[in-house]
Amino acid sequence: MQMPSWRRVLPLILVLVLAGLVFASGAYRYLSFEAVERAGQGLRHAVSAHWLLSLLVLMAAFAVLTASITPGVFFVTILAGYLFGPWVGGVATSIAATVGALVVYWVGSSAARDSFRRRAEARNGPLARICARIDQDTFAYVLAARLVVSVPFHLINIAAGIMQVRVAPYVLATFLGVLPAHLIYCWIGSRLDQIGSEDDIAGIMSRFALPLAGVAFLSLGLPVLLRMVRRWRASIPPR
Repeated sequence: MQMPSWRRVLPLILVLVLAGLVFASGAYRYLSFEAVERAGQGLRHAVSAHWLLSLLVLMAAFAVLTASITPGVFFVTILAGYLFGPWVGGVATSIAATVGALVVYWVGSSAARDSFRRRAEARNGPLARICARIDQDTFAYVLAARLVVSVPFHLINIAAGIMQVRVAPYVLATFLGVLPAHLIYCWIGSRLDQIGSEDDIAGIMSRFALPLAGVAFLSLGLPVLLRMVRRWRASIPPR
């Protein structure tokens, strides 16, 4: 039985409405280091009074911003580390990012699926290549792409929806793939108090050299290691 047309376009309509509300409210303007610094102390009082509720609200906001493809969500990760510490903040924002990714996956697997698939097949561009690779080995490809940030976050979500890959490996790979970077960014956020107003970019870089080096390793060094591992496995003769 074919799904009614209005139900097929419902996910796309909801995401567009969500994005419209976020931009109309101007909430994206508060995604900056300055906003985190201004609101930080007041939010810490709210967290101390209502810890669990504050965490759930932050996770919901992160998921909404991710699903609406709002730029600057990175600063919410910083805020999570500032308010909840690296471990709780990192795990919580990774879960929320995975939920937001699932919403975009939902769009890709419904109303936009046929249109995106025809366009990908006709142009044989990046989306077509991602669709082919994500269909071959969902978990391995999504995990590698999330870890090394080699493919735009939402392009993976759309490709996964187009191919209607199994949700379980896609969700697990997304969570594990974004977790290391989120832990690093939350570690930075948990130490924002160490930054004075007189600090410039060079000062911030020097204070957070270790976590920033971790992010650089994920984006630059890990692909080299993955290629070395693949070559090593390919050189092993079959038994």
